Amino acid sequence: MTFLTVTADRTKFLRLALAADAVVTGGNGLIYLAAAGPVSGLLGPDAGLLREIGIFLLVYGAAVGFLAGRATISRGATTAVIALNIIWTLGSIAAVATGLLEFTTVGAVWAIAQALVVAGFAELQIMGLRKAR
Repeated sequence: MTFLTVTADRTKFLRLALAADAVVTGGNGLIYLAAAGPVSGLLGPDAGLLREIGIFLLVYGAAVGFLAGRATISRGATTAVIALNIIWTLGSIAAVATGLLEFTTVGAVWAIAQALVVAGFAELQIMGLRKAR
């Protein structure tokens, strides 16, 4: 595994991109977990599924936050975060396109909007990796 040496000049952007991802992801997970019933009514997918997604997002957000706060940032772990963000983006778009999760109109708009945000985090993280070289 390749590690990046921590220097404020080289990893600050990457740390911020990872930390922002962690906060937004964790917050989204908390809402899905704590308010699954009302969110289900608004977005469409089953409350049980939203709770499961909420748990995943909380764990994932904590892991990304942990990565952002490490003394050295693993290039491999960051690449995995980027890959998972891309998979989430494509999966969200596919879920809307196929009707798999039976989104409401608001839910479909939300799913695409959050997919764009996640894609944005992936792009920022890619940029951060490049700056950290």
